[in-house]
Amino acid sequence: MDALFSGGHSRSVVMFPVRAVYMLQPRAAGAMPAQLLISVPKRKLHHAVDRNRVKRQVREAYRKHKDIVCQHIAADRQLALAVIWLADKTVDSTVVEEKVVGLLRRISEKLQ
Repeated sequence: MDALFSGGHSRSVVMFPVRAVYMLQPRAAGAMPAQLLISVPKRKLHHAVDRNRVKRQVREAYRKHKDIVCQHIAADRQLALAVIWLADKTVDSTVVEEKVVGLLRRISEKLQ
């Protein structure tokens, strides 16, 4: 994950209220095709209950739609993906799912 945020080969996509930073890297034997990191800063959402709710929403949206990007990843490559929350308040689950799906589609277009 250090390589993901240190610049260089990583790319970024934004669909408010989420931002995705992603990078393709070589895949180790037995590793999954994608790794996910979800970050909800305390500066944005002060209550832990709200931060945990947003992380659950993003995790569920990714779980339901991860095949959008996984089908475009080569067998010898792995996608490192970080999703960062940008909004100062919580949002309905349907909106979060819509935005995460939009991010995954934009990432899959760039992977092709």
